[in-house]
Amino acid sequence: MKERIINLLAAFESENIGKSFPLDYCLPLYHSVSDEELSHIKHVIRYKTIKQFEDDLDYLSKNFQFVDWQEFKAFTSGNFKPKKKIALLTFDDGFREFYEVVAPVLERKGIYACNFVNPAFIDNKDMMFRCKASLLADAVEKNKTIDPEVYRMFSLDNHVEKGILQKKILSVNYQGRAVLDELAEKIEVDFKAYSKEHQPYLSSEEVKELTRKGFGISSHSWDHPKYGDLSLKEQMETTDKTFAYLKKNGFLYESFAFPFTDFEVKKDFFDELFKNEEIYCSFGCAGIKLDSVKRNFQRIPMEMGESGAQIMKKEIAYFRLKKLVNKNMIIRE
Repeated sequence: MKERIINLLAAFESENIGKSFPLDYCLPLYHSVSDEELSHIKHVIRYKTIKQFEDDLDYLSKNFQFVDWQEFKAFTSGNFKPKKKIALLTFDDGFREFYEVVAPVLERKGIYACNFVNPAFIDNKDMMFRCKASLLADAVEKNKTIDPEVYRMFSLDNHVEKGILQKKILSVNYQGRAVLDELAEKIEVDFKAYSKEHQPYLSSEEVKELTRKGFGISSHSWDHPKYGDLSLKEQMETTDKTFAYLKKNGFLYESFAFPFTDFEVKKDFFDELFKNEEIYCSFGCAGIKLDSVKRNFQRIPMEMGESGAQIMKKEIAYFRLKKLVNKNMIIRE
């Protein structure tokens, strides 16, 4: 019902969203862009083709003024007056396509972006657990026979549809991620061989080259846990370890983007985070939304299986709807 109302309201949104956009800043979020099938993310991210991505950028450029990191900081601290509402383009997870596909497009269009990376995966030393799950789900889809033990590991009957098994694999969380390595042996998926052949993530040299080209490389935690599931001590350990890596390598250590979501992250984490005076702000991904933590900015996920124009109109419509019931601000306790 909610989705139908939002779609209906979005249909009435003006094409000139630069005027109707409810905030002074727009923060689009992507992970990867490719015309190829990427087995390690196809089951977890609905990434866009190059044309779809360029169409999004052209649409956003008409309505917003793209800024770089220094301009974003200056604007949000009241020291920069743009000609239009601003947009800061962001990417998460440090996938290789950012270097090979995205950066050339952005250089041609004169647009800055910041990629929030997990140092554990740079140089393809390891793979995020969700990517492992995607590879396993892909193998289940393509393999004619599956070891019955795989079904038993999820307490499933081995006659159930493959789709049910895939959903179970894709539901494995960070805390239970060790089971993915056990499953890989039984489904005959070699994560290390896949990483060596396909190089899903950026290399150390590529992130340095991106920095030299003027792009941002910043913090997304060490290895992509969901912060709402961690204790404060665990949250700070993965955060501090990542900042140490960024600082040591001369990357952008003034910002932090939550992996997955900042849902259920309490005020005490932000109090602890901002004790580090070098950190300017943090980023969530709840769409167009305000936050009771003023230095935590919410981004708009752009990989929802729709055009950028449609996503933006629906986000504006949803913000208006939430405003009616006073629900457009996240309150941290």
